Amino acid sequence: MSLGPDYRRLWSASALSNLADGVFQVALPLLALRLTRSPGGIAGLSLVARLPWLLFALPAGALADRLDRRRTMVNVDLARAVLIGALAGITALGHERLGVLYLVAFGLGVGETLFDTAAQSVMPMVVERDRLSVANGRLYAAEMTMNQFVGPPLGGLIAGTVMALAFAGSAATYLAAALALLTMTGRFTPQRGDGGVPPRLRTDIADGVRYLFRHRLLRTLAAMTGVMNLMSSAAFAVFPLFAVKPGPLGLSDAGYGFFLTAMAVGALGGSLLAAAIERALGRGRALLVAVVGSALLTAGPAVFTTVAPIAALLVLGGLTTVTWNVITVSLRQLIVPEPLMGRVNAGYRLLAWGTMPVGAALGGGLAEAFGVRTVFAVAALAQLTLVACFRVVTDAAIVEAEQDAVPAR
Repeated sequence: MSLGPDYRRLWSASALSNLADGVFQVALPLLALRLTRSPGGIAGLSLVARLPWLLFALPAGALADRLDRRRTMVNVDLARAVLIGALAGITALGHERLGVLYLVAFGLGVGETLFDTAAQSVMPMVVERDRLSVANGRLYAAEMTMNQFVGPPLGGLIAGTVMALAFAGSAATYLAAALALLTMTGRFTPQRGDGGVPPRLRTDIADGVRYLFRHRLLRTLAAMTGVMNLMSSAAFAVFPLFAVKPGPLGLSDAGYGFFLTAMAVGALGGSLLAAAIERALGRGRALLVAVVGSALLTAGPAVFTTVAPIAALLVLGGLTTVTWNVITVSLRQLIVPEPLMGRVNAGYRLLAWGTMPVGAALGGGLAEAFGVRTVFAVAALAQLTLVACFRVVTDAAIVEAEQDAVPAR
C-alpha cells in the first residue's frame, strides 16, 4: 500500500542526506588518521560531533514545535552543503588541520540535532497512525542502505584517491536532498493550543521535559538508549584504530569503508523485518534481543582480531539496532501528542544521544590508559546490565501507554 507522495519525497530526501552522511563519516576519520594516530585525537572527532546533542537538543525540540519542520530540514541541508563544501576546498588546498576537522564535525552535529528532531516529529504529519511502523521501517531501510551500505565504501574509495572529492560529493548530495524536501506539500507547522502566541522558549522546553520524565515507559527507554549509545560511542570512537592498518584488522582506507557495509546488511534486514519481528516476538522481547545484539557487537573486537567474526557481529548488530529504533520511534510517535512531539523527541534524544560525546571521551581515555581492546570489553559488559530494565519495558506496559495516549490526541 502506498504511503503517499509526500512520504516518497521525504523518503528520497532522507536517502540522499544519508548517502552524504555515509561518505562524509568515513572520509573524515580517514583524513584524521593522516594527521594523528592518537586515540584521544581520533576519539575527539566523535566527541565534538555528538556534543551538540548534549548542548542543543532541548532548544531544537522547542523550535521543532514552533517552526515549519520541513523548512527546518531544508535549511539544515543547505547549511551542511556549504560547510562540507568549504572543507572540500580546504582539503584540496592542503590546509587541513585536526582543529578544522573538529570545527566541521561540531557544525554538522548542530545541524544533525535540528534536522533529526524535525524529521522524527514530521512523520505523523505525513502518514496515518496505523502506518507508522511500516513508514519508519522503510525510511530506516533507505537511511541504512545509503548511510552504511552505499556511502561508506563509496567514501572509502573516493577518499583513498582524492580526499577532497569525497567531501565535495557529500556537499552536492545534501543540496539534492534539500531540493527533494522543497517538493513536499501540505502543513508542516504544528498546531498549538496557545492562540498562535507561543510562550517563552524556556517554558516550552520545560513542558516537553516534564511530559517525558512523568512517563515511566518513555523515560526508561530513553535512559536505556543513552547507556547503549554511551558505550557504543566509546567503542566506535576508537574503532578506526583497531580496524585500519597498522591496527589488528589491517584494513586499507577503501577496505575499511567496505567492511562497514556488513553492519548495513544487518541494518537493511532489520528495517525490512522490524514489523515482522515485532509481531513474532512482541515488542518487549524484540527490544530485549536488540540489547543483547548490541552488546555482542560491541564485544567483538575484544575477542576477535580477524575480519570474518567481527563482520558477522556487525550484521547482527545492524539488524538489532534498527529493530530497536523502529519500535521505539514508532512508539513515541503513537504516544506523544503532536504539539509536544518535537520537545519530547528532543528530551528523549538528550538522554539517548547526549551521552555520545561522553562515551567518545571515555573511549579515548580508556584506550590511552589500557589499550584499545579494553574499551570494547568494558562497553559490552555495561550494555548487558540493561537487561534488568525489562521489568519495566513489557508488552503490557507498552499497550497500556498506547491506550492512555489515545484520548490525549
